[in-house]
Amino acid sequence: MISVAEALDRLFALASPLPAETVPLANGAGRVLAANVLSRMTQPPFASSAMDGYAVRNVDAQPGMSLKVIGESAAGARFPGTLGTGEAVRIFTGAPVPDGADAILIQEDADRKGNTITVRENRDTATYIRPAGGDFAMGDPLTAPRRLSPVDLSLLASMNIPDMPVTRRPVVALIATGNELVMPGETPSPDQIIASNSFALKALLEAHGAECRMLPIAKDTPESLRQVLDLATGADLIVTLGGASVGDYDIVQDVAVERGLSVDFYKVAMQPGKPLMAGKLGDTPMVGLPGNPVSSIVCGHVFLRPMLDVMLGLPARPLQREIGVLGEDIEPNGMREQYLRAVGTLTEKGWQIVPFKRQDSSLLSVLSAANVLMVRRPDEPARQAGDPVEFIRISS
Repeated sequence: MISVAEALDRLFALASPLPAETVPLANGAGRVLAANVLSRMTQPPFASSAMDGYAVRNVDAQPGMSLKVIGESAAGARFPGTLGTGEAVRIFTGAPVPDGADAILIQEDADRKGNTITVRENRDTATYIRPAGGDFAMGDPLTAPRRLSPVDLSLLASMNIPDMPVTRRPVVALIATGNELVMPGETPSPDQIIASNSFALKALLEAHGAECRMLPIAKDTPESLRQVLDLATGADLIVTLGGASVGDYDIVQDVAVERGLSVDFYKVAMQPGKPLMAGKLGDTPMVGLPGNPVSSIVCGHVFLRPMLDVMLGLPARPLQREIGVLGEDIEPNGMREQYLRAVGTLTEKGWQIVPFKRQDSSLLSVLSAANVLMVRRPDEPARQAGDPVEFIRISS
């Protein structure tokens, strides 16, 4: 068996960044920017007012002084002239500052009668002018790689970028295996169960940038598995669920090797998730996940999400681990790195982590109730409430 860290390093070596494609700005949410994009605009493109009020020459806007209002500057409709001595221009937030003005007298500091304003005592002396280019200048970059957030898309729009290069979504072929599986909505025999792992992994991987193809369930025969593997042609990553262990009906590795799979590793020192297999089938990375529902989903978080990041051009690194405090005493850990399903609660003192009592790898209801995975090192001693612990967030 190899460690989780070594397994991740080997998976990173199997994965490669995919090519870029150009997509419209409106379709960029969550995509990974593949190359730096340079602004086509300066923002703001002109000096603009940060407040409603009057554009003035500061020297003319002393308490008690009166100024003549000679016009108006609004967003999208600037005052066309130049401000002279003793003059003011009514201005609104975001509007261009007229030539000749060097300050905005906020409207609360002006008494207006007709076309004359008088400056009040104790006026606010801040200028309230946003300089041209105060946000960004033409040619400034939005740097890659980065997963595009809603704010990034707003920034790109402000930069006058209508479309941008993003890494193509990895196509992931999901293959559930096992005679015992039927699809949701079918009627299982007394010895069968409903296939569930594929649905979780499809949702998980698509939420992190993939495009998933759920292939038909492969029965525990070489013929069936060969047929389904043929359907995976063209995928960027093949993920099998179940059948990668050492039982009489666990034939995934043998059939895949027969088809040309070069096995990189098999078995990881973790719980849940020990029977993990990975290699390359031709030029395509292939990962064999355990069949137990919780094991496959935990491995999806720990291994497949970081692997997808590499394929999308993002840095090769494990999921972020945070530090919380244990909410109750726990027993010593065994020889494998353990990922306990737990509830994390953000308190005034930080995160409090309480693992569930039941940790069997078949219990989807427990995983559904968890929002974090508490990570325990191999051979870790017993811990008491209040001790620091590492955890990974798996839901908000």
